[in-house]
Amino acid sequence: MSEHDQIRELIEAYALGALDEQERAAVATHLASGCPDCTKALEEARWLVTQLVYLAPSAEPSASLRARLLQELRSESFPAQVAEIKSRPAKAGIPFWMWAGVAALLLLTTYSAWTVKKQQGTIVDIQTQLNAAVKQREELQQELTAAKHEAVILTDPDSKKFMIWPSDKQMPKLEAAWHPDMGIYVSGQKVPMPGKNRVLQLWLISKSGKPMPSRTFWPDSKGKVDLMIDDPPEVMAQTKALAITEEPMGGSPQPTTTPMWVGGVS
Repeated sequence: MSEHDQIRELIEAYALGALDEQERAAVATHLASGCPDCTKALEEARWLVTQLVYLAPSAEPSASLRARLLQELRSESFPAQVAEIKSRPAKAGIPFWMWAGVAALLLLTTYSAWTVKKQQGTIVDIQTQLNAAVKQREELQQELTAAKHEAVILTDPDSKKFMIWPSDKQMPKLEAAWHPDMGIYVSGQKVPMPGKNRVLQLWLISKSGKPMPSRTFWPDSKGKVDLMIDDPPEVMAQTKALAITEEPMGGSPQPTTTPMWVGGVS
């Protein structure tokens, strides 16, 4: 790149007073040599600077917001920027009124950016609250549906109720109710928590003896079990027993331990 091309690339920055002392001196020396292209480019750049203030979009902040914004600007770096701008006209040869227009544009741009950022933050907060409300509503709906199912299963004469007995007599027994349309409900008290990274898993033992995997679950902190299975993998007429084993986290396609509870369905 020739020296002329290098100087040409600095003309716009020279018109804005954005060059350091060494670059400004180099451009001034080149212009003093009478280069017609660069002289014309400087005139066009200076004209463009005078038009910047007219390109800003119309925006009128409220009185309180204007006062707050001006206070923040005074406490930060804006006064230093304005002071630096005022100190440059004598060196760059640009009238002060032109820098006043640039300062006004800078103020308006800062206000616009601050307003957009504030609006974006408000939108994010609203979206977060909305997502939380939707999630809470879904959870409540699921709890309500489960409660209705449990009530029907426990009270409907069509439900078959039976016990699920522990293999260890020190363990509590569980109760089960199976409705042909609503599913299976298993409940119990004082059920011990499975080992670390382990879960309890329900199995439906078909009349052929094949175990069909169902839900994994944990008792709550008090040992209470409330397990609802809306869509059991087998129908009641084809199932002879329910069994519960302790399995690795995530469950297993086949039992890996001896059943801790077993209860005959038919």
